[in-house]
Amino acid sequence: MSREHHPRVDVTVDLVILTIRDGELNVLLVERGKEPYRGWRALPGGYLRPGETLECAARRELKEETDLDAERLHLEQLRAYSDPDRDPRGRVITVAFLALGPDLPIPMAGTDASDAVWTRVSSVLDEPGSLAFDHQTILRDALERARSQLEYTTVATAFCPEPFTVSDLRRVYETVWGLKLDPSNFRRKVTRADRFLEATGERRSAEQGRPATLYRRGPAHLLHPPLLRDGRSARSHTTMTALR
Repeated sequence: MSREHHPRVDVTVDLVILTIRDGELNVLLVERGKEPYRGWRALPGGYLRPGETLECAARRELKEETDLDAERLHLEQLRAYSDPDRDPRGRVITVAFLALGPDLPIPMAGTDASDAVWTRVSSVLDEPGSLAFDHQTILRDALERARSQLEYTTVATAFCPEPFTVSDLRRVYETVWGLKLDPSNFRRKVTRADRFLEATGERRSAEQGRPATLYRRGPAHLLHPPLLRDGRSARSHTTMTALR
């Protein structure tokens, strides 16, 4: 029996780090300091090392390339990208991670990057082919994951420094979804959601109107009932899903 030749396959991790700065959703991009795509903007990332898990690699690359602390972020695996031609160096499969954090600081570029900057997500997606490799596709997928996560989980609070007001939280949803939400309806939904928010017992003074109640993130991870982008109730969404 002949031995089949197996070509070498490398594995990398890429990071889509999102934060809200000056009322805009921003992604962290680095300027590549090495070929291929030297001088191009790209997502931070790097090769998986021997004996290293994917999550450990993501945390290490986050620190090495941007000097950001993973402990300050919500970090989750997005998906794998395996197009045979995605990297001109050879067969490279990358596993992308989505990281979310509140008003993160100006990053410091690391070993493989000549610069690291926050960039508006909308401006990047409006310029097809502006990122190295398939990173624009990864960014688009990550944005949709973040938007979906806001519907069904409590991850929106990852964008809010604690304590925060309901108005602060609403602006997160509006910024990530790109929608304007009715303040009264939003308040009613999020304050009635099971263990989503916990009142701190304190208030923040406002320039106009009454002081706003301050909250911290509650213990829930799933949002019940869901907060849907299209304005349908959770009950109608469940009914339509069952009829498909």
